[in-house]
Amino acid sequence: MSKPRVLVLGGCGFTGRNFVAYLVQNELASAIRIVDKVPPQVAWLNKSHSDAFNHKIVEFKSANLINPESCKNAFESSDGTGWDIVINCAGETKLGQTDPVYNEGILKLSLNCAKEATTQNVKHYTELSSGNMYSSDKVAHKEEGPIEPWTFVAKWKRQVEKGLEDMTDLRYTILRLPIVYGLGDRSGLSPRIMIAAIYKHLGETMKLLWNAELKINTVHVLDVCKAIWFVSNRDDTIGQVYNVVDDADSTQGSISNILVELFNIKLDYYGNLVSAVADLVGAADDANDKHLGPWAEACRNSEILNTPLSPHMDSELLLHKHLRLDGSKLKELGFTPEIPQPTADNLKEIIDDFVKMKVFPSILAP
Repeated sequence: MSKPRVLVLGGCGFTGRNFVAYLVQNELASAIRIVDKVPPQVAWLNKSHSDAFNHKIVEFKSANLINPESCKNAFESSDGTGWDIVINCAGETKLGQTDPVYNEGILKLSLNCAKEATTQNVKHYTELSSGNMYSSDKVAHKEEGPIEPWTFVAKWKRQVEKGLEDMTDLRYTILRLPIVYGLGDRSGLSPRIMIAAIYKHLGETMKLLWNAELKINTVHVLDVCKAIWFVSNRDDTIGQVYNVVDDADSTQGSISNILVELFNIKLDYYGNLVSAVADLVGAADDANDKHLGPWAEACRNSEILNTPLSPHMDSELLLHKHLRLDGSKLKELGFTPEIPQPTADNLKEIIDDFVKMKVFPSILAP
């Protein structure tokens, strides 16, 4: 059986670049096209990702997927050969944007891609969605549970999911993700890593809102890549939604304890009573004021003139909302995460990679 042709939309993003490397390193595809509005040359790729992008079976195509015509061109090939598998990793992920930005950058973009996949009769289309889709209760949420999206991105991703449900000719699968971390992560666990590094540098106790019990479930990006490939090559996953989550059942406490170990810092919490009456927007502003200055200074001292990394925290990240997913539905099909939990070693791997790329100050590294 011949290897499939794979189209990766948003392939220069965090998940996209790791998925391309996963395909290349495991020799899974006969052809790979990366589509993104950001060229690889300015996407801050590390060496392994850059090597994958330069592989002989990989091509890059620039496109603005919000534009239907540009989206159509992204799918088209000169010899008329179609795509067997299409993965949508594209879409606006930045927090704190306005509804019109999310409407275009998430909903319009994703539906353009799905419609084109339907027109091109793609064999399997996989959409990456948000794990912030369920209620913020502490229970582990199954896919069929009540839908109450509680972040702006999740609200718009829900609209995308509804749109896919209406496309009866589209052979699609939806993956809902918790906090994703791994090489190239800038917004999953990396802001927490940077903030811990800053407290080590300042010699101060890192004090967090709420308490250690707040659920912030995780999954390594390599397991996301593995899950994408797993569902994309099965007919019984078509029309289904799956949570992808590791075995750690991570909490604010479990992640923070890893950072305490990594940076040898002290940790404290404000507690639920104090945090409940806090102005979260003001708290985020205060935290950013405290963290951004030392980060910029450390970058200057390490002669880093430009970096995509920032310890900036949006107030949405400070909400007392539990992100807890039940991953049993996917595991019942035979999927198992290779990286069961975040560890000091796999978080240090992220830092070391960024230091090597000269985008993380070496003086802040553990």
